[in-house]
Amino acid sequence: MRYKGYLIDLDGTIYVGKKRLHEAESFIKTLQQKQIPFLFVTNNATKSPEMVQTFLQNSLDIEVNISQIYTSGLAALDYLLAEKLGNKGFVIGEQILKEQFLNAGFIEEKEHPNFVLQALDTQVTYNDLKMASLAIQQGAKYIVTNIDKQYPTEKGFVPGAGAIKELLVAATRVEPIIIGKPSSIIMNHAINRLGVRKEDVIMVGDNYQTDILAGIDNGIDTLLTLTGVTQKSDIPHLPKVPTHIVNDLSEWNYL
Repeated sequence: MRYKGYLIDLDGTIYVGKKRLHEAESFIKTLQQKQIPFLFVTNNATKSPEMVQTFLQNSLDIEVNISQIYTSGLAALDYLLAEKLGNKGFVIGEQILKEQFLNAGFIEEKEHPNFVLQALDTQVTYNDLKMASLAIQQGAKYIVTNIDKQYPTEKGFVPGAGAIKELLVAATRVEPIIIGKPSSIIMNHAINRLGVRKEDVIMVGDNYQTDILAGIDNGIDTLLTLTGVTQKSDIPHLPKVPTHIVNDLSEWNYL
């Protein structure tokens, strides 16, 4: 089947940490040559679209517009603006997410926030986690950008935002609102941005628990590439099989 639009993961799919995946670069360039719409949909809230754009251009020789990059951080801010949960929030995340948060018109408040927005934060402290836990227990809405417990680097897997989320859930006994894949929140926003009917779209990714379930749970066909988190040995144990499986994107012949 030939699809009219592609939603595509980044880390583990187009590259692995700083490692180039040349077959993935060729895949993107073919989409561009054939003018097939695509949108990078990433759970990584530690980078802005501009930062991702620069990395793709300088490190992978892939040139895209920032409008073709949608992060879970942006999706979280879109959600907060739409739901009108209040304008005071406590953010656990990298500096870029905090800047996006303030630029969207929100105010940082640690003592009595309307909500706690949590992402991956490589500088998180015990005091941050304590303040977030107390705020959540006192009624602040708990929102997490993504539930990736680990993410791939060229040296191996390291803890992700989902690992921090598990700690906060254990401390508060409160399950968060999940924004990133596999949530319908980011997927609905992504489909709207792509401008292609859902039944004509395919979700491409390396992580069954996020990318592939994002498609399965939201009625979108899926393409699993075995270049990142989910490995060939995992396939027999998957509860629902992806629509398509390839070792890498050079094997995808339906463009």
